[in-house]
Order: sequence, then C-alpha cells, then structure tokens
Amino acid sequence: MNSFKTIKASSEGIYKEKGSKFIAFAIPINSEIQFKEELSSIKKEYRDAGHHCYGFSIGPEGKIYRYSDDGEPNNSAGKPIYGQLRSFEITNVSIIVIRYYGGVNLGVGGLITAYREAAKDALNNALIIEQEITESLTIKFKYESMNAIMGLVKSFELEIVEQDFQLDCV
Repeated sequence: MNSFKTIKASSEGIYKEKGSKFIAFAIPINSEIQFKEELSSIKKEYRDAGHHCYGFSIGPEGKIYRYSDDGEPNNSAGKPIYGQLRSFEITNVSIIVIRYYGGVNLGVGGLITAYREAAKDALNNALIIEQEITESLTIKFKYESMNAIMGLVKSFELEIVEQDFQLDCV
C-alpha cells in the first residue's frame, strides 16, 4: 500500500427531514487529538444543536476509528456516518453531524437515513484525493559527506523539509 484516499479540505453537507435539520462537516484529520479539537470547536460554535454525532477514521488502512450517537438511539447516527467513510473508501477524515430538532420524531430508520445522507452530502461536496504514504527521516552527517548525502536525496527523490548546518549537518 503506497497511498490512500482522503479529502483535500473541509466540506459541508445538509439534510432536512420533517423540520429537523442535519448539518454535516467533513474535516481532514491526522490524529485523535486533532479530531477532539475539531469536535470541541464545532460544539462551541453550534452549542444550540441537540446532538453532535460523529464518525472518524485515521491511518492508511483506517485501523483507528470511532463513532458516537451522542444521545440518539443506539447505532442510529454514528454508525451510519462512519459507514459513509467506508463506502467512499477514505481515511484521515472525520464527519461531525449536528442536529436541530424539528419537533417530529423520525424514528430509528429515519435517523439512520438522515445522518447517512447528511454525511454523504458532505463527502459529495469534498474533493477526494490520493495521498501518498510518507515517512520523515533525520539524517546527521559530517560536512565531508555532503555530496554523497545530497546524491542519495536526489536519486531517491526525497523532499528536504528542514536543514541545519552547524557543527554537523542535519
């Protein structure tokens, strides 16, 4: 596996049903910490929403994942949201769906459809990209090895992110 699919930037989606409004936010993430920050930010901005349900997947194979119904009936929100990530075969993405209650109960089936469709709309509005899997390396060497090291950087088409030339080279 040399790459995985993800989204380039955040996007939004919406679904309305019987007065209830479901707003979905698809957000690229790289860690659970980043997800928690995004969730906290959305909870602050939309504190008046009745629910803040989510699903996320992290890692090239999507092995780190979570989902939450945030008070909705069991498996009626988080699982359908997470299911859209799997359906689109993307990772390093979180989808947070907020709900404004419209006064009419939708039932479990209606909630599943609403959360799934809001998440799907957010992903349909996103630019899905192929992300190469990369690793960072730190190479420490003496000045005398500069030509050899730079030759390796060029031959392996490595990207230099940061350089430091003090007593030794990094």
